[in-house]
Amino acid sequence: MADEGSVRVDAWIWSVRLVKTRSLATSACRGGHVRVNGDRVKPAAQLRTGDEVRVRLEGRERVVIVRQLLRKRVSPAAAQESYTDQSPPPPPREALVPVARRDRGTGRPTKRDRRELDRLRTLPPDL
Repeated sequence: MADEGSVRVDAWIWSVRLVKTRSLATSACRGGHVRVNGDRVKPAAQLRTGDEVRVRLEGRERVVIVRQLLRKRVSPAAAQESYTDQSPPPPPREALVPVARRDRGTGRPTKRDRRELDRLRTLPPDL
């Protein structure tokens, strides 16, 4: 599976299971959520051994150092061997944004309730 030279960034982050699908990897690159050695990259950017890859998805940033280049998706155990994970630990569950929930059977929300729900949904992310 190892390959000398270079490989596309979107293919690599998909093959080492940092994202679920190849299209999500491409979208993350296009959206500016993937950085290689500190620079935002396009999906077709070439990745080499020793590069630092930062992927920011779902409010969490993963920081990995490339140890092995892969073109095809591998098992989770093999994927962990192909990079060195230097990610900060995930935040505790208590620190996450509170989920806006209403009790069942309370009827339609009032205008005030809707404004509070919108305010909770649009809180700025900590990252």
